[in-house]
Amino acid sequence: MKLHRLSLSLGAAALLVAAGCSTPASRIKANPEAFARLNAEHKVLVQSGQIALGFEPEAVRLALGDPDRTTVRTDARGETIIWHFLSYEADGRILFTGHYHSGRNRWGWGAAYPYYLDYPARTVRDRFRVEFHAGRVTAITREDTR
Repeated sequence: MKLHRLSLSLGAAALLVAAGCSTPASRIKANPEAFARLNAEHKVLVQSGQIALGFEPEAVRLALGDPDRTTVRTDARGETIIWHFLSYEADGRILFTGHYHSGRNRWGWGAAYPYYLDYPARTVRDRFRVEFHAGRVTAITREDTR
């Protein structure tokens, strides 16, 4: 009976690892209906993990995955929803990216990585931000890496 429990636990762990390491191809495979609704130009971008102005949230999610954090800004135009895709850095190096390492995720993996979650010189910053107004991407902010 112990062997049976161990095999179930290992299977569950493998599923969690696979879910945390999603790619555009795996997200498209998981949601082919959403991908089929995209126009040809957007399909090419999504398959390469890229987005463009005018994308709907569903297309951004296919291309980039879930945001690490979401904020809402209200101004004269109305509400803008901002998706933040984060990186965690120390000493000028990226330690890791993504919400599944942040300690505030649906899988609870944060506690498994205390060596960098508690790293004293660690900084968290936006790798890029995607802004939605009226259900469409209206702005994309990314760091210039040149």
